Amino acid sequence: MIIMARNVAIGIQNFEEIIKGNCFYIDKTNFIKEWWDSKDSVTLITRPRRFGKTLNMSMIEQFFSANYAERGDLFERFSIWEYEEYRQIQGTYPVISLSFANIKEDSFSTTKEKICRLIQTLFMDCEYLLDSEALSSDEKEIMIRMKKGMNDAEATLALHYLSKFLNKHHGKKVIILLDEYDTPMQEAYVNGYWDELVSFTRSLFNSTFKTNPYLERGLMTGITRVSKESIFSDLNNLKVVTTTSDEYATSFGFTEEEVFAALDECGLGDHKNGVKAWYDGFIFGKHSDIYNPWSVLNFLDTNGAYDTYWANTSGNRLVGKLLQEGNKRIKLSFEALLNGEIISSPIEEQIVYNQLGDNEMAVWSLLLASGYLKVIEYEKLNEIPIGRKPNYKLMLTNGEVRRMFYSMVHDWFMETESDYNDFVLAMFCNDIEEMNAYMNKVTRAMFSYFDTGRNAEEAEPERFYHGFVLGLMAELSGEYVVTSNRESGFGRYDVMLEPCDKSKKAYILEFKVHKPKREKTMEETVENALKQIEEKQYEANLIVRGIPKENIFKYGFAFKGKEVLIGNGME
Repeated sequence: MIIMARNVAIGIQNFEEIIKGNCFYIDKTNFIKEWWDSKDSVTLITRPRRFGKTLNMSMIEQFFSANYAERGDLFERFSIWEYEEYRQIQGTYPVISLSFANIKEDSFSTTKEKICRLIQTLFMDCEYLLDSEALSSDEKEIMIRMKKGMNDAEATLALHYLSKFLNKHHGKKVIILLDEYDTPMQEAYVNGYWDELVSFTRSLFNSTFKTNPYLERGLMTGITRVSKESIFSDLNNLKVVTTTSDEYATSFGFTEEEVFAALDECGLGDHKNGVKAWYDGFIFGKHSDIYNPWSVLNFLDTNGAYDTYWANTSGNRLVGKLLQEGNKRIKLSFEALLNGEIISSPIEEQIVYNQLGDNEMAVWSLLLASGYLKVIEYEKLNEIPIGRKPNYKLMLTNGEVRRMFYSMVHDWFMETESDYNDFVLAMFCNDIEEMNAYMNKVTRAMFSYFDTGRNAEEAEPERFYHGFVLGLMAELSGEYVVTSNRESGFGRYDVMLEPCDKSKKAYILEFKVHKPKREKTMEETVENALKQIEEKQYEANLIVRGIPKENIFKYGFAFKGKEVLIGNGME
């Protein structure tokens, strides 16, 4: 059911505020029944950011919380109110609700401090317990102490204590809601304090969700499923629902039926195909055609303006770090994705952050969980040999995501944008002298950026080279098809720029590392690169596709540390 209103409110994540304000809302209250009927002790649901996780958590809190007793008016227009048994339990449970969404710190000490202060506010909100006859004087003393502050040991036990006090006062076990549980985890990985945070979080989660006799139900949301070995090692009562699970598949995000009805209601029905190309593509369990709700809402709010709304809501720092620092194979696969191709990789739904690095499976698993990739098809476990993980065929989710990645790659070259653009222009003009001047400026500035953690003088330039190719793809999108390391003639070329307009020039670039034992000078390395282009007949595919031979330009690149020498092989 869709409840339409003139006001499409952006950024409101409080259920009561949306309903009382008569704002646009698509009924997701059946999630309440599906979750409660499951009877799972503790549930973790992972979904990409901006997919309604926080709004649904607010809805759950306000449905069950005793603080919202006799507030059935918030739900009476929706599907959950059709069930008499659910009308009876609305507003009858003590609920602890907290979110880690804003805990994005550079150090463990500030992260821990913010978590402690967040818990401290929960005790302050429950100050009425100090007047409860059900609590002993010692328990009230703990309440007072927690309101003032807490040490590490007290912090990891704090939610356990609060559960006990609420249980004694209300006479019912507690529902605990934790939204965006993994946000601090991502920051810990990026900023280098992973091990410290894991130890603290494991103790907190164990006392809150495992050894807590006062817990009725627990519900956590996040983007990723952090590995059980890291923070969930003691939680054998945890039900995990990922994007490949069928449970709650339509509770987060909008279905195509819901989106198309909303477009019709807002007079934007003629945009259905465009909206589908930009914002569709998410697949949860067996349910395909799930749309990104944040972008759809913004599209409605702007009366049909297309933009990368969802992609622009985050700095994508972790994703950028993994792709920027990724090895040759990761960058090659990323190039294929940007070209609209499908890649194949095993997937591990349990993300081991401290093992990401050059682990290709972990990188693609993270991008899938984060909503940047979608599964086209996958091998079933019973159809593959024992000991091998099933392969998943993956591609970029939709047009919005593809545009976001093009923008990200372009930003990598921001500090050398002028030199980079000038290099491309010099190449188009066949100005070897200028090409060499500008390319050396770009290389000196960017080499270490793509080889983070390595000695740039010793490392092979493959990471820089593939980052450079990605930059070409972003810069020349729409004018050229940029490919690399592909079969052509009798071998593999490094980079080919094929013009969309067949009357324009095409370019073949061959990269070689200077080998002092085989080549006395970098000039000799350039000659070998140009010789390889000719011997392997790299121009063959271009000629077959209608590019005149005289319009095919060939360049050899010699790398020696951060130094580059370029030669022209045009006949």
